Amino acid sequence: MLEPKVWQLTAGSAVLGLVLAAGAVALAGPWDSGQRKAERDWAAAQGRTGGAHHPGGHPGKPAPAPSAAGVLDELAPPVESLSAPADLPAGLRKTLGPLLESPDLGPAPSASVVDVATGEQLFGERADRPMAPASTIKIATAVAALSALGPDHRIGTTVVTADDKAKGDDKGDDKGDDKGDDKGGDEGDSEGDDKAKGDDPTEITLVGGGDATLDRKRLRTLAEDTARALRDRGVHEVAVRFDVSLYSGPREHPIGPNDNIAPVTALMNGQGRLDDSARDSFGGPAPRSGDPAGDAADVFADLLRERGLKTSGPPVMRKAPKDADRLAVTYSRPVSALVERMLTNSDNDIAESLVRQTAIKAGRPASFAGAQQAVQAELKEQKLPVGGALLRDGSGLNRHDRITSGLLTALLARAADPDRPELRPVLTGLPVAGFSGTLQGRYTDADAITGSGMIRAKTGTLTGVNSLAGTVVGPGGRLLAFAFLAEKAPGPDTAQRALDHLSAELTS
Repeated sequence: MLEPKVWQLTAGSAVLGLVLAAGAVALAGPWDSGQRKAERDWAAAQGRTGGAHHPGGHPGKPAPAPSAAGVLDELAPPVESLSAPADLPAGLRKTLGPLLESPDLGPAPSASVVDVATGEQLFGERADRPMAPASTIKIATAVAALSALGPDHRIGTTVVTADDKAKGDDKGDDKGDDKGDDKGGDEGDSEGDDKAKGDDPTEITLVGGGDATLDRKRLRTLAEDTARALRDRGVHEVAVRFDVSLYSGPREHPIGPNDNIAPVTALMNGQGRLDDSARDSFGGPAPRSGDPAGDAADVFADLLRERGLKTSGPPVMRKAPKDADRLAVTYSRPVSALVERMLTNSDNDIAESLVRQTAIKAGRPASFAGAQQAVQAELKEQKLPVGGALLRDGSGLNRHDRITSGLLTALLARAADPDRPELRPVLTGLPVAGFSGTLQGRYTDADAITGSGMIRAKTGTLTGVNSLAGTVVGPGGRLLAFAFLAEKAPGPDTAQRALDHLSAELTS
């Protein structure tokens, strides 16, 4: 029998989505960095303001994430009414079977439908066949991150200094990469060498912690706190360094330079966006900087100068000294909020950040390879069916990713487990059909309209790959988890309509 809390969560999410959507959609613009052309076109046409607000903590000490507000108890039907029809599996086979044979879904699509309360698979077709998941892989990213890090974890970006007049000894750590040379690192050092020893500027280092949501507003606050701390020490001139050593391996995603994702670095401002989408919030694909870390350091140095500090030359990439003192710190929103934002708007930059945070927690390299190992190990430890899974990235942009529809429904069912409340943002972050995120413009056809407002699901699309995985209240009031994966689909628009139709049938 379905737990009342699970029903309340589902009913509350769906009904509140319907009631509030008219006002919320007008304000909720996409942060979407998703893959498909249709999503890009949709995102470009929307406003740039953000979605649900999750207030951050005090920069000195991260506060726990606030608990979710209670759902409306009166919306929950009597528990005795939640019995599934005995013929539900047979009915699903009769209904979904023919739809799954649509040529719009390619030659051999995969499907899984699970009763969340019991874990019973009610319908399955090639459910154990690994296929390219595209952006639905973010469900695995979310479960792994929440499980490993906890929903209250926040990602810090810090400013440190070795001492009040740090100089000299740590300069040998300079990696001498192209970025440092381009920013005039040698010129900045020679300027400092020309000064009297006692007049050398204090070296400070902006240390990237892997926060993909760091923006100019928070950098401004970080600069204010840093300037105040330096003035308290009697420091008025600094040499700015920046440290991105937390991440290792290739910075560029295997997809190559792409408007959907910035180079993956431990430090960035506005996700490296070069258009207006980085001003207040992030929205849609956009041209990206080739050096997000260096650009963020430039912005930080400018903000320090605005606050009356002198800087000795441009920022230089250099690892922070081990004995450095912390001057200031800014924290991201909780992982619970990052997961919701990633899922609602298919944010690839957040996805790659979260899998690297998972790798760091596991003591593995914060790289594409290390993240793959960490996520798969975390899911295996949770006794999820990871056989055949290949998670080459956290975003789903990698065409070599493989996942099964059975694993996707298992992940969703685990997120609804009353004993795993820390995973609930996986469900609350899913877009609402016809109302929010990457599903805002879908479920408009006559054969899918019944799913509008009733389905929450993560989309995924690459060329020839279309997927959809989420939850719906089905016959008898049962919460169902579903996943549909299609490869070699002839066209994205027709494939999306076919997936919408499939999932909408689960509501009746």
